[in-house]
Amino acid sequence: MNRQTRADHLLSQLDDLNEQQLRRLLVEHLTRQKLGLYWESNLIERDAALNADIVLPRRVEAWCHTPQQSDNPNRKTDSVLETESVFLHRNLIIEGDNFDALRLLKATHAGKIRVIYIDPPYNTGNKDWVYNDRYVGANDRWRHSQWLEFLYRRLTLARDLLTTDGVIMVSINDENRARLELLMDEVFPGMRVGSFVWKTRQGSNDAKGAFLSVDHEHVIVYANDGFSFIGFEKTYQTYYNPDNDPFGVWSSDTLSCAKNYKERPNLFYPIIDPLTGISYPCNPERVWVYASKNNLYDGQMLRAKTMEEYIADGKVIFPTKQRVEIWSTMESLLNAIDNGDVPGSGNTLMLRRELPELDFWIGRPVGFGRPRFKRYKTDLVNDTKPLSSWIVPNSEKRQYDTDSSFVAGSNQEGARDVLAIFGNKTFHYPKPRSLLLNLLSQSTRPNDIVLDFFAGSGTTGQAVLELNAEDGGQRRFILCSNTEATAKEPEKNLCRDVCAERVRRVISGYGGKPGYPPEQGGEFAYLQLDKFEPADVLFEATMKHAYLMLALKRLGGVRAMPEGKLKWLGRLGDCDVVLCEQVNAKSVKALAAWPKQTGAARLAVYSPRPVTVREQLAALGVEANCYGLLDVLLRGQGGNVWQE
Repeated sequence: MNRQTRADHLLSQLDDLNEQQLRRLLVEHLTRQKLGLYWESNLIERDAALNADIVLPRRVEAWCHTPQQSDNPNRKTDSVLETESVFLHRNLIIEGDNFDALRLLKATHAGKIRVIYIDPPYNTGNKDWVYNDRYVGANDRWRHSQWLEFLYRRLTLARDLLTTDGVIMVSINDENRARLELLMDEVFPGMRVGSFVWKTRQGSNDAKGAFLSVDHEHVIVYANDGFSFIGFEKTYQTYYNPDNDPFGVWSSDTLSCAKNYKERPNLFYPIIDPLTGISYPCNPERVWVYASKNNLYDGQMLRAKTMEEYIADGKVIFPTKQRVEIWSTMESLLNAIDNGDVPGSGNTLMLRRELPELDFWIGRPVGFGRPRFKRYKTDLVNDTKPLSSWIVPNSEKRQYDTDSSFVAGSNQEGARDVLAIFGNKTFHYPKPRSLLLNLLSQSTRPNDIVLDFFAGSGTTGQAVLELNAEDGGQRRFILCSNTEATAKEPEKNLCRDVCAERVRRVISGYGGKPGYPPEQGGEFAYLQLDKFEPADVLFEATMKHAYLMLALKRLGGVRAMPEGKLKWLGRLGDCDVVLCEQVNAKSVKALAAWPKQTGAARLAVYSPRPVTVREQLAALGVEANCYGLLDVLLRGQGGNVWQE
């Protein structure tokens, strides 16, 4: 569709738009002029896609992975609770379009996901992604707009899933980094943290013009205010206490900052050792980091002490063995400057002809050493070093100081992992496990939920399992993947046969393959997605849909629905959550007896008729919080909530 045809198509829609839709188009047109990213999009189509239908989960029992019942920590023994079906799967693998999966998660996990990592399609034009059921090729003139709109719809949903200290990390190639960062700035304003540079392979001969081999990618990081990477533990080998300082061990640090004397003239001044009278010139290219009391104006407030106060406190270390020179005349000083025989740092002379107040240095002892700052270990703000933005290639780690850097393998490592698990290259371009292990070990806490809605071969799920096995954590993963079925391959199912199967094999220990980690343990539920018109949910959605939605919202996981009219979901604190399929005298009587039989102090009941249940239980002397089933099915996805 060319630009004129597209414009004609949009104009033809105007006759069918209502007042609210026309207002939205006008507002969008009037406010679109701004600095940032612009792409062809249709806000009405965007809204229609978001609210077109209701997405509900369906559990596929045969494809779930459940531990042996003897090892089931959720098992209950009370006869009222259906004992064989109470296992709660807290890890989820969701098959389907990730746009639909994100709409479901917005209803069940809003504000609950702490870490999101995605490796989206890179828009290379090499049939690496599908939009609206067709491949987007390199010659598609709307390729970039379609890619941006494709990601925008998903990222705006993902944003609402993050916790108040949550983070999203996105892998991207060099070609599309600029477009993606502008898009991320729009979706996550003010949340940019930075990016990592990752070497994906060794340099090769397939250079694309200008004799340049692109062998790196980026991981872009955006986060809410409360997030920070864990960092690397600092080493204290440089801290010691040779002078028995009562404040403890200390390390010698620089007294200069990265500003020159023209940028910060108030920090350009000589320092005098009060004990020896030796003067030390300031580096004109790196002035002192602390101000002198002599350079302050009346009423000026400082965030730190003055240099004189630090000297009085003994925190400035003066050289004890050094050359000291006295120039008795200006001529002798200028000769020394011309000969380069003055204090210096590298190629920088501390005294130069053009510097101000050279006469200060006449007739006084001048030290050739450099004063340093005494930095105590007890004054450190934290015990970790910030991360380096450079991810060191595993093959080159001997060439780098890696104390504050990730060390990760290339794409070849990812391919070897898949080959080891499946015996063939069943998935192209998987991310290396070491990259995900590094990112998640630095961004997650032991009980966090990790979401990957471009899960591919399931590397993120494997990394979560291995981190849990390493530190005893209880991290949970949610992996979303599509089948990638086509007309030629209608039975293809990437999510089931690669992503879920990989996680299953990792849980079981790679089938005992030598050189690979042993059984990791773990579980997952496999979900497919059903979609309904909002008006049809009441008539077409099943009790299983309601049970799964309720379990996801209240418990953060899913269970196989038990038999019987009363279906137990779980206990939250001292409150049992129960789904009542039919409201009649028998079910109300069973609900009234529930607390006494199970020991629950409180009861939360979901049913098609919540008001009736509440009133009839109250008549029997039982108080319960009662909620409607349709509210469970619709809330968070639009539509009108039905009330009794």
